[in-house]
Amino acid sequence: MEYVYIILSSLLAFVGLLGAVLPVLPGPPISFAALLLLLLCDGNDISVLQLVIAGVFAVVITVLDYIAPVWFTKKYGGSKAGMWGATIGLLLGFFAGPLGVIIGPFLGAFLGELYVETPKEKAFEVAGMTFMAFMLTTGMKLIYGVTLFVMTLVKAWHIIFP
Repeated sequence: MEYVYIILSSLLAFVGLLGAVLPVLPGPPISFAALLLLLLCDGNDISVLQLVIAGVFAVVITVLDYIAPVWFTKKYGGSKAGMWGATIGLLLGFFAGPLGVIIGPFLGAFLGELYVETPKEKAFEVAGMTFMAFMLTTGMKLIYGVTLFVMTLVKAWHIIFP
């Protein structure tokens, strides 16, 4: 049964890593769940401190992921249309590859602001700040996802080969 837990944990860690760039997946909580699943295995060497730190980071990053874009957009006078545009731009950009994921949120926010008749200069500024918030939270999620992915694989290795 331990091998099933290890395989599921590894898959969760991978999905959590994908969640760093896919807005429909809550990456940090999924990555944290991967670590928790390894607790079911005999011989795991996961400490309480590691769990607490990983859990706190998962909560903080997830909360910031929802708050930062809204805060940045509001701070620079953006609208809900700009936020929705950034989200839609990210989703569409995903199908265009890595460059699309980077450019999509900016273009989406810009077009969203233009849709509600924001002046072009202001729309560009709001789109830039929305993009910065997206890059900030995506970077945090990516660092967390990679860290927990590697940590899960290392812990699983130590369970299989003590």
